Amino acid sequence: MEFVPEEGKHLHEDCSTLILPALSIGNVGQLVADLLVSSMDAERVGYLDDPYVLPCVGNDAYGPFPHGDLALPLEAYDSISNALTIIQQRSPVVKGRMVEFAKNLADFVAASGKKHIVLLSSLDFGKWQKVDMSSGLQIYYLSSANNNGTDENCEQLGWKKLEDYDPSQKHWKYLSDLAEGNATRDDIISIDDELEEEDYYASLPFAALFSFLKAKGLKVTCLLCYCSEGDNISDAFQLAEAVCKLQRLSHPTAGIDGGKWRIPLSWMSVYGPPPDMSIF
Repeated sequence: MEFVPEEGKHLHEDCSTLILPALSIGNVGQLVADLLVSSMDAERVGYLDDPYVLPCVGNDAYGPFPHGDLALPLEAYDSISNALTIIQQRSPVVKGRMVEFAKNLADFVAASGKKHIVLLSSLDFGKWQKVDMSSGLQIYYLSSANNNGTDENCEQLGWKKLEDYDPSQKHWKYLSDLAEGNATRDDIISIDDELEEEDYYASLPFAALFSFLKAKGLKVTCLLCYCSEGDNISDAFQLAEAVCKLQRLSHPTAGIDGGKWRIPLSWMSVYGPPPDMSIF
């Protein structure tokens, strides 16, 4: 993976925390990255080039007006006032190459000197077996702080650890062994053929990223929420608020006016143009 800086720019050393979306159902992680970049006046400092990410290109994503600045598949933004680097991923990883992508990204992040990585991912609402509707939608977490995935700070914030995380379960253990160089891709062929119910979480992109980043000795916190396909903007607001709580940015110095998030320009066309009313 190669980092290509914008002319005259670079990743700031003061931005020790990296916010990173992991692609999943509803694309909530990417929506959160959009909100953070737009609301915290983050500056694009460069882009990442990786052979395992599908190419794409689009118009200026954040505005407030489209000036023709191209948006690319993997971009890095720095919010110096909030000590954050945000990576936005706009296209999926080549099928079957998530492990290679996770390794490349972990190598880059470790070399960049980041101290804390916050992974954002959504989970299939259909997998939420124990629904407590009285408490509303909840944030779940997974942390590298302890071997069992727990983190005292996350618990104090009222979040629940991902209950189905078991580092000894075969797929999680395989990812850990692979990240630490104790396994090869050939060892997983039989597991890939038939995924069991218990393999769901470990088969998602955030799991590979978590395992490889953790193997680098980095502090990793996954913030997770359950959702369904559709309009997931409300889920994005909820997960973005969780990021602010985790980073103690409930009142960021830039980008939020009276508690309101700044909506990115690209969200205006999320569902395409309005229908032609003459057809009714």
